[in-house]
Amino acid sequence: MSEITVVDPIPETNTSRALTTSTSTGHHGTSPEPFDSERVPVTLGTDIRRFLRVANRVEPDDPRISYLCRVHAFEMAHIKDKYSSGRGVRQFKTALLQRLEQDEETTVTKRKEKSDLRELGRLYHKYKNDIRRYSDSWDSENSHREKLANAREIAPVLYEVQQRFTNTACPQGLAETDIFAPYNILPLDHQGNQQAIMQLPEIKAVLAALRNIRGLPVTQDLQNPRAFVDLFDCLKCWFGFQEGNVANQREHLILLLANTHIRQACKETPVLKLEDGAVDELMKKFFKNYTNWCKFLGRKRNIRLPYVKQDVQQYKILYIALYLLIWGEAANLRFMPECLCYIFHHMAYELHGMLTGGFSSTTWEKVMPAYGGEPESFLKNEAEKNKSGMADHSTWRNYDDLNEYFWSPDCFQIGWPMRLDHDFFFTGPLDKKESTKSHGIAEAKENRGHEDEEVGLKTEGDEYEETEGTTEEARERKWMGKTNFVENRSFWQIFRSFDRIWSFFILSLQALIIMACHDMESPFQMFDAIVFEDVMSIFITSAILKLLLAILDIAFTWKARHTMEFYQRLKYVLKLVVAMIWTIVLPVCYADSRRKDTCHSTGYGRWSGEWCLSSYMVAVAFYLMTNAVEMVLFLVPAVSKYIEITNCQLFMKLSWWTQPRLFVGRGMQEGLYTLFWLLLLSSKFSFSYTFEIKPLIGPTRQIMKVGVKEYDWHELFPKVKSNAGAIVAIWSPVILVYFMDTQIWYSVFCTIFGGVYGILHHLGEIRTLETLRSRFHSLPSAFNVCLIPPLLKNDQARKGKGFFPKRFQEELKTEKNNAAKFVQVWNQIIASFRLEDLISNRELDLMTIPLRPELLSGLVRWPVFLLANKLSTALNMARDFEGKDEYLFRKIRKDHHMDCAVKECYESLKLILETLVVGEKEKRIVSSILNAVEESIEKLTLLEDFHMNELPTLHAKCVELVELLVEGNIQHYGKVVKVLQDIFEVVTRDMMTDNFRILDLLCSSEQIDGDTMHFSRFPEPQLFASNSGQQSINFPLPDNASLHEQVKRFYLLLTVEDTATDMPANLEAQRRISFFATSLFMDMPNAPKVRNMMSFSVMTPYYMEEVNFSTEDLHSGEEEVPIMFYMSVIYPDEWKNFLERMKCEDLDGLRSEGKEEELRRWASFRGQTLSRTVRGMMYYRKALKLQAFLDMADNDDLLQSFDDVERGNSALSAQLDALADMKFTYVISCQMFGSQKASGDPHAHDILDLMIRYPSLRVAYVEEKEETHKVYSSILVKADNGFDQEVYRIKLPGTPNIGEGKPENQNHGIIFTRGEALQTIDMNQDNYLEEAFKVRNVLQEFLRHQRQQPPTILGLREHIFTGSVSSLAWFMSYQETSFVTIGQRLLAHPLRVRFHYGHPDFFDRIFHITRGGISKASKTINLSEDVFAGFNSTLRRGYITYHEYLQVGKGRDVCLNQISKFEAKVANGNSEQTVSRDIYRLARRLISVIGIYVFLYGQLYLVLSGLERALLLEARMQNIESLETALASQSFIQLGLLTGLPMVMEIGLEKGFLTAVKDFVLLQLQLAAVFFTFSLGTKAHYYGRTILHGGAKYRPTGRKVVVFHASFTENYRLYSRSHFVKGFELLLLLMVYDLFRRSYESSMAYVLITYSIWFMSITWLFAPFLFNPSGFNWGNIVDDWKDWNKWIKQQGGIGIQQDKSWESWWNDEQAHLRHSGLTARLTEIFLSLRFFIYQYGLVYHLDISQDNKNFLVYVLSWVVIFAIFLLVQAVKLGRLQFSASYHLIFRLFKACLFLGVLATIISLSVICQLSLKDLIVCCLAFLPTGWGLILIAQAVRPKIQNTGLWELTRVLARAYDYGMGAVLFAPIACLAWMPIVSAFQTRILFNEAFKRRLHIQPILAGKKKQS
Repeated sequence: MSEITVVDPIPETNTSRALTTSTSTGHHGTSPEPFDSERVPVTLGTDIRRFLRVANRVEPDDPRISYLCRVHAFEMAHIKDKYSSGRGVRQFKTALLQRLEQDEETTVTKRKEKSDLRELGRLYHKYKNDIRRYSDSWDSENSHREKLANAREIAPVLYEVQQRFTNTACPQGLAETDIFAPYNILPLDHQGNQQAIMQLPEIKAVLAALRNIRGLPVTQDLQNPRAFVDLFDCLKCWFGFQEGNVANQREHLILLLANTHIRQACKETPVLKLEDGAVDELMKKFFKNYTNWCKFLGRKRNIRLPYVKQDVQQYKILYIALYLLIWGEAANLRFMPECLCYIFHHMAYELHGMLTGGFSSTTWEKVMPAYGGEPESFLKNEAEKNKSGMADHSTWRNYDDLNEYFWSPDCFQIGWPMRLDHDFFFTGPLDKKESTKSHGIAEAKENRGHEDEEVGLKTEGDEYEETEGTTEEARERKWMGKTNFVENRSFWQIFRSFDRIWSFFILSLQALIIMACHDMESPFQMFDAIVFEDVMSIFITSAILKLLLAILDIAFTWKARHTMEFYQRLKYVLKLVVAMIWTIVLPVCYADSRRKDTCHSTGYGRWSGEWCLSSYMVAVAFYLMTNAVEMVLFLVPAVSKYIEITNCQLFMKLSWWTQPRLFVGRGMQEGLYTLFWLLLLSSKFSFSYTFEIKPLIGPTRQIMKVGVKEYDWHELFPKVKSNAGAIVAIWSPVILVYFMDTQIWYSVFCTIFGGVYGILHHLGEIRTLETLRSRFHSLPSAFNVCLIPPLLKNDQARKGKGFFPKRFQEELKTEKNNAAKFVQVWNQIIASFRLEDLISNRELDLMTIPLRPELLSGLVRWPVFLLANKLSTALNMARDFEGKDEYLFRKIRKDHHMDCAVKECYESLKLILETLVVGEKEKRIVSSILNAVEESIEKLTLLEDFHMNELPTLHAKCVELVELLVEGNIQHYGKVVKVLQDIFEVVTRDMMTDNFRILDLLCSSEQIDGDTMHFSRFPEPQLFASNSGQQSINFPLPDNASLHEQVKRFYLLLTVEDTATDMPANLEAQRRISFFATSLFMDMPNAPKVRNMMSFSVMTPYYMEEVNFSTEDLHSGEEEVPIMFYMSVIYPDEWKNFLERMKCEDLDGLRSEGKEEELRRWASFRGQTLSRTVRGMMYYRKALKLQAFLDMADNDDLLQSFDDVERGNSALSAQLDALADMKFTYVISCQMFGSQKASGDPHAHDILDLMIRYPSLRVAYVEEKEETHKVYSSILVKADNGFDQEVYRIKLPGTPNIGEGKPENQNHGIIFTRGEALQTIDMNQDNYLEEAFKVRNVLQEFLRHQRQQPPTILGLREHIFTGSVSSLAWFMSYQETSFVTIGQRLLAHPLRVRFHYGHPDFFDRIFHITRGGISKASKTINLSEDVFAGFNSTLRRGYITYHEYLQVGKGRDVCLNQISKFEAKVANGNSEQTVSRDIYRLARRLISVIGIYVFLYGQLYLVLSGLERALLLEARMQNIESLETALASQSFIQLGLLTGLPMVMEIGLEKGFLTAVKDFVLLQLQLAAVFFTFSLGTKAHYYGRTILHGGAKYRPTGRKVVVFHASFTENYRLYSRSHFVKGFELLLLLMVYDLFRRSYESSMAYVLITYSIWFMSITWLFAPFLFNPSGFNWGNIVDDWKDWNKWIKQQGGIGIQQDKSWESWWNDEQAHLRHSGLTARLTEIFLSLRFFIYQYGLVYHLDISQDNKNFLVYVLSWVVIFAIFLLVQAVKLGRLQFSASYHLIFRLFKACLFLGVLATIISLSVICQLSLKDLIVCCLAFLPTGWGLILIAQAVRPKIQNTGLWELTRVLARAYDYGMGAVLFAPIACLAWMPIVSAFQTRILFNEAFKRRLHIQPILAGKKKQS
C-alpha cells in the first residue's frame, strides 16, 4: 500500500487495491468515531496498539495522518498473521479494513500538504521540535509535561510510518537521543536526565559505578556502544539475557544501591561516589543463602574478587547483577532457591572466566534460558501429574521436592550445561518423547564440552560426566521420586508430625494414672521404690512409640528412597532395629524385676527412701543414655543451635543419629518458648491429675469388682473380665479431654501474658473521645518523638529509658517548628476524612487546626471541637463569679482548653476590630477600650472595673457582628454600623464602671456645650458611620484568605455548642483517631528522614474480583437489594456527607449532574473492591510526600497548606515525587489483565482508570500469544496519556500457572517490585492516611536489632471493617481481632513462633527472594499459601516480629454461607499443612475435637449392653456414690468457655473491661455460641475429609456486600454432609440413650451429662436457618418448599449444575472418593460400620424378641432389611415397566404391596406381640443401617457402579435426603407462622444495625420495598 502515500491522487496497485477495494459512502461533514485501539487480539502483540492509539489522538486535527497510521497497523497485522488463524484476528482485520475503506477518500480532501509523505513530515517535525523544546523544562509546568509526554508518544510512531512509506530511513529522522524509551521509575535515556529523580546525588553515584566498564573484555556487540553502556549491557551481551529483564533489573539494582548508599553515606564522604559499604551490605544479603549452601555441600564459592582494590566494587556489582538477572528470568524456578544457587554457582564460575580471560568472548557459547512450548517444560509435565490436586502427593514432585534435590552433592551430577538425560528431568509416563532442548533451565550446543576441554576448563560435575557417561546413556531412565519427604494422606501423619507432643502426653498420662493408682498426695511419694519402678514403666511405652515412629518413618518415606543418601537410609533401618530391641528388652526386664524383689536401702539421702537397682532400672539407665545428649542440648539451646548450624564434620557425625541432615530447620530452639510451655504444662498436668484422673481411680476399681452375668444383648465377648468395655467407655472421653484441654490452658496463659504485655505497651491508652480531648495537648510532643526525625543520628534524649520506655513531657525541648509539622499532618488526616466522607464540611471546620505564625513558637491553636462551649462556660462563670480576679483566672486556667478559647476569642475580636475600624476617632476609642480591658486584667481588677452580668449581651452582639462579616454583603453596611454602635454602648454604658475616659475621648473631637451630652444618644456624625464621604469601617473585609479563615474560626468559637464535643460523629472516624493517638504513646523506633528511610513495595495479587461496582450493579437487584440502596442505608452519615461534598440533594441530583463515576467510587470504597485497596495503599505515597516536605520545608512553607505549596511550587513537587518514587512502589499482579483487555472486559477499563488516577501505580500481567506454540510473557504496564504503556516484557519458558493461583500470581509480579521491604496486601484490605505516616517507623524495625539477627517478617495488626452491621460479621470481627492482636502478640513475644497468616506483614524482600519467595505454590499442598512463607522463614532461621502501633483494614465475609466456605477453605488448608514437610519439621500444632462421638458411642454401648444399669444398681445396693459419679463423669465443668478469655482481655484493653463484659454478654445473647459451635462442625468435617481423601481447593466466597436470603435448597447443599447428617446422628444417639436409660437413671443426671451435646446437635441442624435473613418469612418459606421439591426430583446429567438437580449435587458430593486410595476407602468403610451398632443393640430390646439374646435375632433383622430393599426395588421396577403404559396396573401393584406390608405388621402384632414401640425402635435401628450401607456403597462405587446395586443406592440416598430435608423444614415452617419469631430473628441478626438506628427492614424486604 505504499503507493497511496506518495502523491494525491495516485491509483493503487493490485496489492494495495486488495486491501482497500471500495470507498466510503459515509458523510463527509462529520468526524467518525475513534477506532477501538484496545481490542487488538493477543496473538498480534501490542506493537499495533501504538499506531491505533496515535491515530485516534491525531484524528481530530490531522485525519489523513490518522488514516496512514491505521494503514500501517493493518499491514503489520497482515504480516504477523497472514491467514487470520489467530483468535479474533479475522474480526479485527475486517473491522479495520472497513474503517480504512470509509476513510480513504474522505481524508484526502482534508490533507494540508500536497502528498502524504509531506503531511507525515510536517507533523513529525512539529512533535520533534516539541521534544527538544520541553525536555529541559520538565519540572516547570504540568502543561509542558503533558505536551512532552504527548510528543514522545507520537513522534516515534510517525517516524516508523514515514520509514514504511519511503522504504528508506528518513534523512531527518529521530536521533537516537530523541527516541523516548518507556520507563518505570528511572528515565535512564538522555531525555530523562533533567528529571528530578535523576538529579539525586545517590542516583548519580550509582549510575557512575554501574557505567564503569573499565578493564572488562569488550565483545563485538559492544564495539559501537550507545552513549550509556553499563555492566548490565555486558552481562546481556555475554549471557544473552532478555532486553526487558536487563532493563528491569538495572533499575532494580540502581534503586537498591542508591537507597542503601544514602543511608550509609557520611557527611565527610562525597555523595557522588558509591559507598563500598552499600555494595557490601547488598552482597551479604544477596549471597548469604548461597554461601550457606556452598558450606552445607562442602563447595567453595565461585564469587571471586580481584586483588586490585579499584576493581573490587565493579566485580561485586557484576555478581549481584548476574544473580538478579538469573532470578528475573527464572520464572517458576524462583520457588526453588537452592536450584537458583546451583545455576548461579556455575554461571558465576563462567563469569569469572570471562573476567580473567579464561573464556574467549568470541567463541564462548551463550547460556540461554529455554523458551520452548508446553511439551518442553518438565516442570509443567511434573505438575500435570497432580491431576489438579486430586492425585496422591506421593505420585508427583512438587516445588519442594525439586528444590531439595539441590541440598545433596548428587545435584552436581546434573552437570553444566545441565544434562537433559539425567533422571532429575525425567517425569515418568507423561514424557512422550525425549526433548533435545533444555527443560526450562539451560540450553547449549553439543560441542560445548569439547570447547571447555580445549580451553582447559571443567566445571564441577564434568568428571562424573566423563566417567559415567557411557553407563548413563546405556541405562534406562527412571523417575527419581520424592526428595527427603513424602506427603502421605493418613491420620498416622498427625502422629508422625507431632510425635514429640503425642509421646510426651501419652507418657505423662501413664505416669499420672500410675501415681493416682498409688493414691499419691505429694510428688515426693514418687520416690518410693515400688511407685518409682511403676512410674518408670513409661519407658516401655516410650520404646513402643519409638518403634511405631520408626515403622512410620520407613513406610512414609519409602517413595523418597531413591533420592536419599545411603547413610540416611541406614539410619532409618538402624532406628527400627534399635527400637525393636528396646521394645523386647524393656518389657522382659520389667517382668523379671516384678518377679524378683532386688530393691534394698542405699543409705543415700534421707528423702530418697529406697532405690530399686533391678535389672529393669539398669536397662532404663542404658535406654536413657541414648537420649542423654539430646536432653542436655535441649536444656542448653545456645549449644544446640551451634551444633545444628555448623558444618564441622565432627559435629555432623555426632548429630547424625538425632538430627536429619537438612539444609533448613536447624538452630530453631528458643529458651523462652521452652519456659512458657513448661509453665503451661505444669498447670495442665496438675489440673488433669486432680480433677480428671484421680476421681476415676476409685470407681474404676469398683467397676472391675462388679460381676455382670447377664447382658441386654448378645455379648460377643462374654469371657472378658473386669468389665473392660465399661472402663473403656468411661475413660475414653476423659482421655480425649486430657489431650484437648491444652488449648484451654493456652487460652488462659494467652490471656495473662498477652494482657500484661498489652498494658505495658500502652495498648488502649486512649479509648474514647473524652480521653482524646483530655490528652490532645500532649499529642504534638508525642508526635514529635515518634514521627519527626531526630536532629542527631543517635538522639537518645527523645525517649526515656526504664520499664516504661516512653514518657512524653510538655517541657521536652524540641525544634520550634515541630508544632507546625504536627498541624500539617493533623490537617491532612482530617482532610482525608472529609474526602472519605467520614465527616461533614462543618466537622472539617471544627477539627482543622489553623496555620498561624505563632505555631513557629510552639503555640498551637487547638481545633474548635476541643474548645466547643468553653467560651460560653467561661462567660457564665465570670457572670456569676463572686470573689477576686485571681481566683477567677485560676479557675479558667485550670481548664487548658477553656483558657485557650478565652484568649483566642479576645485576640480574634481584637484583630477583627483593628481590621474593621479604619476611622481615626473610632480607632482611638476602640484602642482605649482594649487598653482598659488589658490594664484591668494586668492589675487583677477586671471584676471591679467591669460589670460581668452583661457578658451574654455582649456575646450575642459579637455573634451578630461576625455573622455579618462572614456573609460579607455590602448591602449590610448599615447593619454592621448598627451592631458596632450597640457593642460600644453595651461596653461603655452597661459594663464599664469608669467610662468617663472613653466619653472624654469621644467628646474631645466634637464641639459640645457643657453638660448637654447624654449617654442615650451619639454625637453627630454618629460613631462608626461615614463621615464626609470617608468610611469609618472597612466593610466588607479585605480579600485575605487568612483573615477570612480567622473570622470563620472566631464565629465557630462563639457559636458551637455541646454537640461538637462528640465530633467526629462517625464511629469509624472516632476509632481511627483514637487508635492513631494511642499509637503515638506506644514503643516505636525513631522515624528517619524520608530520604534515609528503607525503600519498600506493596504488591496485591488480583484475579477476577470487583474493581469498581458497575452502574448496573449499583442500581439493579434482580434477586437482592441494589447495592446503592444498601450502602445508603448502612452508611447513612457517609451518604449524607457525600451528597454534601458533591453539592447534590439526592441520588437523582447526582445523576443529573453527571457524577455517576463519583457515585461508583463512593460505593466501591465501601465494598471489598480493588479500588478501595488501591486508594488505601496509595496513601503511603501521599504520606511520604508530606513527610519529605516536612523534612525540607522552611518556616514560611510550613505556614501554608501542603496542597497549596505543592500546587504553587512545581520544582518542589517534582522533588517530592522523586523521593516518593525512590522509596515506594505499588504493583498489582493482575495476571488476567491482558485477556480482559482483549475481550473488552469492563474490569480492564476500571484497572486502567486506577492507573490514570494514580500515575505511580503499576500493573503486571501475563500475556498469552499463539504462535507456533503458546508463548507467555510477563509484562509491566503503566498509564501514559490515558492508555496503558508497556514498560517491560519478559518472555516466560511456559505457562506460569502450574501451581496454586495466588502464589503463582505473586511470583510472576514480584520481579517488578522494588525496595528492601515488601508488604503483601490482599484485595480485601484497606489502609488509612494516618497509619501511612508510621510506615517509616515500622521499616526501622528491620534495622533496630534488639537481637543478634534482624527480623525477616514484621507482623502488623488488622482492623476488620466489615463487622459493623450483621451479627455474624460482628462475630467474625471479634474472632479475627482476637487472633490478630492478643493471639499473635503472644506468638511473637515471648514465644517467637509467629508465622505469616495472610496479613499485611512486611517481608525482608531480599531475604525472601533469595529463599524461595513470599509464599509456596505447589498444587493443593500449599493451598494456604501465606502461612508457608512464615514456615519457610522460620525454618531458614528467620525472625518474625509483631507490632501493634500500625494497623491495616481488612474485610471479611458477612453471611453464613460465605463464612462457611471460607472456613472450609481454611480447614482444607490446615489439613494439607498437617501432611506437609514444613509442619513435620516444625511440629508444634495440636489435635482437633472428636470427644463428643467417643462419649456418646461409649454411652450407647453401656446402655444397650445393660452394663450401665447393672453397675448403677450395684452402686445403689452398696451405696457407692463415687461409681455413679464416674458414670456421669463427662458432665464436669465445661471449660471450653475459657477459650473466649483472650477476646475478652483484648476488648478490655482497647475499650475498657466494663465494655468487654457487656460485649461478651451481648455476644451470647446474639447466639454467638451457636455460630462458633456451627463453625466448629465446618472445620472438623473438611479437615477430616481432606486429610483422608484430599480434594482441597480454593472456595470463592464472592465477598458480597449485600445481605441476602439463601434458599433452603442452597443451605441443604452446603451443610447436608458437614452438619445435618452429623447433627441427626448425634440426635439419634441422644434419643436412644434417653429411651433406654429411663428405668434406672434420673432425668437431672441425663441433663447434666448431655445438655452440651443437645446444644451442639440442634445448632448443627438449625443454625443455617437461624442465621439466614428472612429465614422465617412465610413467603420465603413457601418459595423454598417449591424450589426444594423441584430440586430433589430433577434428574441429573451432563451439563446440569448441582444447584439445579439433586442427582448432580449427589455425584459432586462424592468427588473426594473418586481419587481416594485403597487405604482411604477402607477407612471410610470402617468408620461407616458405627451405624450398624444401632441395629445390633436395639433389636434385642424389641418386645417381639421376647428377651431372646440369640445371635439369630440379629440375623433375622437383616432379613427384614433385605425385604424392605426388595420392596423398594419392586416399586422401582414397577414404575419403569408399568407407570407409562399401564398406569392402572401400576397403581394396583402398589396397593397390593401396601396391603401386604400392612397385613404382615398386623399378623406380627397378633402372633408375636409386635408393639407400636417396636415399630419406633425399628425405625431407630434400621435408618442408621441404611445410611451406613449407602456410605459403604459410595466407597466401593467403582465395583458396583455398573450393577443394579448402584441404582438402588441412588434411590435410597434420594429418599434419605428428602426425609432429612422434610424433618428440617417442618419446624421452620411451624415457626414461620408466628410473626414474632421473624422479628426476633431480625433483631438477633442485625442488632448492630439497630444500635446504630439504621433502618434494616427495607434491606430485608428487598425488591418489594424498592418497588
